[in-house]
Amino acid sequence: MRSVIFFDIDGTLATEDNRAVIPQSTREAIALTRQKGNLTFINSGRTAFNISTKVKKLGFDGYICGCGTYIEYGGKVILSRTVEKDECRRIAALMRMCNVTPVYEHRDGYFFDDKAPVNDGLKYFMEFFVDSGIDTSGRVEDENFGFDKFVIWTNPDSDMELFRQEIGKDFSIIDRGGGFYENVPLGFSKATGIATILDKLGISIENAYAIGDSTNDLPMLQAVPNSIAMGGAEHIYPYVSYVTTPIEENGIYNALKHFELI
Repeated sequence: MRSVIFFDIDGTLATEDNRAVIPQSTREAIALTRQKGNLTFINSGRTAFNISTKVKKLGFDGYICGCGTYIEYGGKVILSRTVEKDECRRIAALMRMCNVTPVYEHRDGYFFDDKAPVNDGLKYFMEFFVDSGIDTSGRVEDENFGFDKFVIWTNPDSDMELFRQEIGKDFSIIDRGGGFYENVPLGFSKATGIATILDKLGISIENAYAIGDSTNDLPMLQAVPNSIAMGGAEHIYPYVSYVTTPIEENGIYNALKHFELI
């Protein structure tokens, strides 16, 4: 029976720094497991447009993006969910009231708010986007403004009580640490993405594997019996069935070897 493996990107397939290194052993491991007939999927918080060519070249059968709000298999889109336009406008106005710094993530691009406070988190993201050739021209005032999910950074005078009260009605609020929050529509997660793929392919949960390194990976790690944490991600060790070596110490290769997937 073939297996299916779900991979996070940042800190799992590629180093989570400006280098974004993908170890050669990772490339080899993915090629070897596919040769055995196993399926490989990206399962990322990134929206679809922000999956780099470098990552795609590793070889994947499909993509779960935006924490389950977009799913692609065999080159075909099987699920795509964007927040209603009026609701996007309402949330953008609310974020201004909360005095937080948002980035709105759509499957086709990012949108920014020039009226939001500029902080170090946003500056870092913008510099990274520009260096990566990502278009940063989208604004909330644009006619095509919309998003599948969004992130925020808090500021010293942010109204987080209002934020949690209002956003918590319709979104899962994921605390990524350091005043950074990822917000995903209720009913969607990396776990729902896995369920959709397993149902479509007729693969049992016992043959599903997930590999990640951060708190936003917990839904997918807790959704499968074969869950793997990258070495160095101590904060998620209690929630997984196996801990592999760090990413640059052949972490992916060793994990797939341990489970006899290569």
